[in-house]
Amino acid sequence: MPKITEAKVLIMSTSGFEQSELEVPLNKLREQGATVHVATLDGKAIRGWDNKDWGREVDADLKISDVNVEDYIALVLPGGQMNPDILRADKDTVSKVRDFVTHDKIVAAICHAPWLLIEAGVVEGREMTSYHSIRTDLENAGANVVDKDVAISNGIITSRSPDDLDAFVAKIVEEIKEGEHQRDAA
Repeated sequence: MPKITEAKVLIMSTSGFEQSELEVPLNKLREQGATVHVATLDGKAIRGWDNKDWGREVDADLKISDVNVEDYIALVLPGGQMNPDILRADKDTVSKVRDFVTHDKIVAAICHAPWLLIEAGVVEGREMTSYHSIRTDLENAGANVVDKDVAISNGIITSRSPDDLDAFVAKIVEEIKEGEHQRDAA
């Protein structure tokens, strides 16, 4: 059983992420002793969206294109409307998300971030949740959509909104302690 203090977690994002959906997992996972890196499209700092205006910057550790999936046990994808919409149009980002799934890594997506899972083609047949406005997108991609704070499908974690962050992060920690998840690609 892996220890959280030995875990390496990657957060992939760009500007326009929901402030709390990046910062809460980042801070809580680091508080538990995990090493957490932030990857962005250009390897530079990104700015969040907080309520109705731009929020704080978060420093990046590397470019998404430089990510080695094998270096990490888990991937966290924060939502917000702008962030995942921009990232799902980037072929390298979508490829990395798919690689995390096919390499049996833990993948956690909140709010609008399941758009990235849809684009990566990894939702069919999986129980998932999301922000209410993209649930039809998940259904159309073949997911079994539920309305609860956290849905889990063999190490793929989805959550609805910032209101669910405590349950979302707790499930990430639980799954990290279980280790990588052998799974069939969707």
